[in-house]
Amino acid sequence: MSLQVQPRVSLKPYNSFGVDVQARLFAEAHSDADVREALAYAVEHEVPVLVIGGGSNLLLTADVPALVLRMATRGIRLLSDDGNQVVIEAEAGEPWHPFVQHTLAQGWSGLENLSLIPGTVGAAPMQNIGAYGVEIKDVFAGLTALDRQTGELRDFTLAECNFAYRDSLFKQEPGRWLILRVRFTLARTAHLHLEYGPVRQRLTEQGIDHPTPTDVSQAICSIRSEKLPDPAVLGNAGSFFKNPLVPAALVAQLKGEYPDLVAYAQPDGQMKLAAGWLIERAGWKGFRDGDAGVHKLQALVLVNYGSATGLQLLSLAQRIQKDIAERFKVDLEMEPNQY
Repeated sequence: MSLQVQPRVSLKPYNSFGVDVQARLFAEAHSDADVREALAYAVEHEVPVLVIGGGSNLLLTADVPALVLRMATRGIRLLSDDGNQVVIEAEAGEPWHPFVQHTLAQGWSGLENLSLIPGTVGAAPMQNIGAYGVEIKDVFAGLTALDRQTGELRDFTLAECNFAYRDSLFKQEPGRWLILRVRFTLARTAHLHLEYGPVRQRLTEQGIDHPTPTDVSQAICSIRSEKLPDPAVLGNAGSFFKNPLVPAALVAQLKGEYPDLVAYAQPDGQMKLAAGWLIERAGWKGFRDGDAGVHKLQALVLVNYGSATGLQLLSLAQRIQKDIAERFKVDLEMEPNQY
């Protein structure tokens, strides 16, 4: 057996919160064969499987009585190039930000707004990750996943993935699909998205009037680094709550009391509120209870100051949810998967 299955392994290095819980069994998959071997091993030994990537969208609240399979597959391939667009494929275990940097180095644009997002390529479609006006669905060309119910491989088109705000078929059917590789359509001629957030302002401050995709990436890295803590220094999972979608009538009501409420109109008539604004206005920014806290610069980020448990972080998140619901009549949904 080429797959190395280890008993009783600490998952502290494998989750960006740095929560110290133990996996009953642990293995890393470096190939499709390893994935199939791990699933067969789990069936034989009658243990469930928890698949992880970079562990950057994960809140572990207890020891994991399962085989934790970390996707460590690597590889980036150019599938087609018509002179205007390229289609590239990356293995699920490729770290996301280095992958983005690789595409920019080749002169391919489309992923620059998604720079410095933690995690892996395989996890990106699960959440339909997005930032600064761009989501995975905007550059998605397809993916290959293993159906854990049948053992068959299936290729998914954009429409079949059911992408929505921080959502997808793969999140809606947890435990069924194991994403092996993802394909993206990128452009040789840049069509930059500069209007969302402070991106254009940062470029102007830098004296850049005609930015390249790399300029945009560097500006976004600069912005994110200022507001979001580095998980290697301070445990966190990035944005902990989704920006809630609410009826326009509620926004109109709230603006009567909070004129500076941050809200964005959506195509379906709903409004998207800035969860960070709600949390900060409620006074949670910089709050700390033991080693579980809310970041001092970004209210949307919960942090582990050292030895917080997953349950302590979850308890803090639930207190914030309750307070926001009572103050604003808005329900906040947590982004990280809980286990």
